[in-house]
Amino acid sequence: MLLSIIVPCFNEQESLPAFYRETTAVLRGMDCTYELLFVNDGSTDGTLELLRGLAEEDENVTYLSLSRNFGKESAMYAGFCNTRGDYIAVMDADLQDPPSLLPEMLQQLESGEYDCVATRREDREGEPPVRSFFARLFYRIMNRISDADIMDGARDFRLMRRDMTEAIVEMSEYNRFSKGIFGWVGFRTCWLPYKNIERVAGETKWSFWKLFKYSIDGIVNFSQVPLSIASMGGLVLTLISFLMILFIIVRKLLFGDPVLGWPSMACIVVFIGGLQLFCMGVIGQYIAKTYLETKRRPHYIVSETNGKDVQKIR
Repeated sequence: MLLSIIVPCFNEQESLPAFYRETTAVLRGMDCTYELLFVNDGSTDGTLELLRGLAEEDENVTYLSLSRNFGKESAMYAGFCNTRGDYIAVMDADLQDPPSLLPEMLQQLESGEYDCVATRREDREGEPPVRSFFARLFYRIMNRISDADIMDGARDFRLMRRDMTEAIVEMSEYNRFSKGIFGWVGFRTCWLPYKNIERVAGETKWSFWKLFKYSIDGIVNFSQVPLSIASMGGLVLTLISFLMILFIIVRKLLFGDPVLGWPSMACIVVFIGGLQLFCMGVIGQYIAKTYLETKRRPHYIVSETNGKDVQKIR
């Protein structure tokens, strides 16, 4: 039995040594063979040099170095495409995903009851309140409007059987939102809660703006509800406008009242114009995603690796 650990890395030179020490200590205590598959996602610090050194010292370490920063989603996909394990895990290099949970996760899978053991944070201690509020709001919205089952506080840290990983690889869309993909493919999933852990070193690469754009990607990728809202909003406003025109005509014919109130009319025009632009923006998001999919550009390009039989472009 081979256990593969996929570790996306972007500028993680400060946290990698601690991650390697703790993770290998746990893996060596487990009754299985293992591989650590690091994916260097175009780091600009000393991450690649560290990975080269680890690969020379430890035959269980494989690294893929991408030609540029393709993003975490592409880095994870590169790992899924090149892993060899019977069981496959995804972990962050900052130790916010505790390696100590791996034995329990593997035990759950070996029981045969589940195909995947996924983790979620019980709390958001240490996280800014505004960020926590919008994160919870995002999960509530996603579960209402999409057909992907996404648990509040879900992490990418999970351990899966080979057949689930192969199903994820087959979902080769360019615009990837892995939390949604994990839920969409189904399979029997056990959720393992744990308390939030701070980064061991370095700074987070996820700013509020990046998380906001990522959430928009998730909504657009897994729901057509925004398009329905834009359509219904246009229909309702058209109906209201028609009724208001009838009201003005009737008032003029019956009472001879002049049509007054140009300031309010200007506000209405601006409001309607803004709403139209918003709806066009929603439609534009879907068109942009379709445009990127039709280009069929590769998800990642590997520029350097110590592995064999690596899919360097996919």
